[in-house]
Amino acid sequence: VVSQPVKQTYNFTATVESSIKNSIAPSTPIRIREIKVEVGDYVSKGQKLVQTDLVNLSKAQTEVNDLQREFDRLDELFKVGGASKQQLDQLKTKLDVAKTSLNNLSENTFLVSPISGVVTSRNYDNGDLYNAQKAILTIEQLNPVKLVINVSEKFFAKVKLGMNVDVKLDVYENETFKGKVSLIYPTIDQSTHTFPVEITVNNGNMKVRPGMFA
Repeated sequence: VVSQPVKQTYNFTATVESSIKNSIAPSTPIRIREIKVEVGDYVSKGQKLVQTDLVNLSKAQTEVNDLQREFDRLDELFKVGGASKQQLDQLKTKLDVAKTSLNNLSENTFLVSPISGVVTSRNYDNGDLYNAQKAILTIEQLNPVKLVINVSEKFFAKVKLGMNVDVKLDVYENETFKGKVSLIYPTIDQSTHTFPVEITVNNGNMKVRPGMFA
């Protein structure tokens, strides 16, 4: 009789998810002038994806320019005693409000990607009116990807961050992918007596895709 370690192996099922998923949309209904990407395109963080109507942005820019010139003139008068501090402060506040409005319009006129990833959906065409029911585009980060499993509470003390996990996918029957436990939820679900565990899988070759069964 000998003493030896016995491997504790448990199987769980999950669906592959992207690590980050962003919906690209303006904050208000507006006419879409140009969508610059298609489904399947890889985009970089900060890349311009959508251009909406420029009319309001142009008006706001003109207003800021006019207020800036007026402020500069009043500032010169203030320096020689030809205007009051109150007048200058009031115009400065008005200018700051106009600049804030311009920045907001700019963000809603030129929509950029907040992440590097892949375009996974496109719900409008050029010339459509964005109606706030669906995002214009969806961008997903596919490297890494993640799995979320629900583990019985009796294993709560045994699951540790950084634990190695073997991942098998139905679509790749004879291949095993390596993952690690990246997040352990701190509470137990009272109805199921399980706790969610997030597993991260490196996906540099892009073989693993969101929606696959694991």
